[in-house]
Amino acid sequence: MKPVHAMLKSKKKKKGISEKIRASKANLIHLTHNDLDAVGSDAIHRLAYGNENVYTIWASVGAFPFLFEEISELPANGRTLSITDLTFKNGMISSLKRAKENGWIINWRDHHRWTNDGISDVRRLVHSITISTNQCACAICAQDLLPNKPLAREIAHVVCDYDLWNHTHPQSQLLGIVLQRHKNREYVRDLLMTGVFEDEYIRQEFSSIMKEVEQAKVTCEKEMKIYGKDVKIIITRMHGFPSETADYLRSKYGSDIEVLVSANGKFSIRSKQPVSHLIAREFHGGGHPEASGGHFQFTWFDTLKLKLCKKNRHYDSIAQKSHEILSK
Repeated sequence: MKPVHAMLKSKKKKKGISEKIRASKANLIHLTHNDLDAVGSDAIHRLAYGNENVYTIWASVGAFPFLFEEISELPANGRTLSITDLTFKNGMISSLKRAKENGWIINWRDHHRWTNDGISDVRRLVHSITISTNQCACAICAQDLLPNKPLAREIAHVVCDYDLWNHTHPQSQLLGIVLQRHKNREYVRDLLMTGVFEDEYIRQEFSSIMKEVEQAKVTCEKEMKIYGKDVKIIITRMHGFPSETADYLRSKYGSDIEVLVSANGKFSIRSKQPVSHLIAREFHGGGHPEASGGHFQFTWFDTLKLKLCKKNRHYDSIAQKSHEILSK
């Protein structure tokens, strides 16, 4: 269960979102994630519809169902809801039905792994749904909304390069790292819309953040626990920058799976084999085959033990489940 102060904060945030949507004159509400893929998707939407016609809501994976529920209770008044880079969660059907009853035209574009049942359930209640796992959400938006615009294709190329870890475009890592600070989302989005992918501010932010990344790697390495021999699983506490930390640990220790666990029970998982999403689904999560996330149900004792002992019972649980899935 969430702490009381966290629930109150969540309710205040939702109330603020409802009020802002009611006050907005935008014809399109864009509900999206909070990373580079989401920022690129938002840039494509604004290029397609115009800045003044798009109101953007950034959502973490955990907050998404609650924000969507809040939106579903509002009258659409002729507006469209575009959902990008976010995956359907069990329990959202009632909100989808309510949104449809309230007149929302919903277009859903995502590149994470969905179940067939999830796609079927959602398809009946939305105007359109596009799920494509071999590209980023930004590329889906570019193809759907601006198929003949070179700038849209260029934005999608840079964004997918980082989101899919291709690492062939010189600016993609700069932008991906800079967006670890959420204050930079609108700045990067507006920059992308002009066709510029790097400037002095971006370079300064990147340099500053990389110092934090290196410290996070060192701390995670000190606290890591290694499970297995034939299949090596590294589990450690999260200190930010999960992708960069997992990549560092894998390159140094030759691990097959890396799990980084936050103090609130959320975790990020990376795997050599395409099984991350399968493991994450066992723990209230999902995502990509090589990179996913989930949530352990922490008790106060789990939180305390993680802080004092740098591990808790969930380490053993996910290590065991990982071995089971890999051995199938």
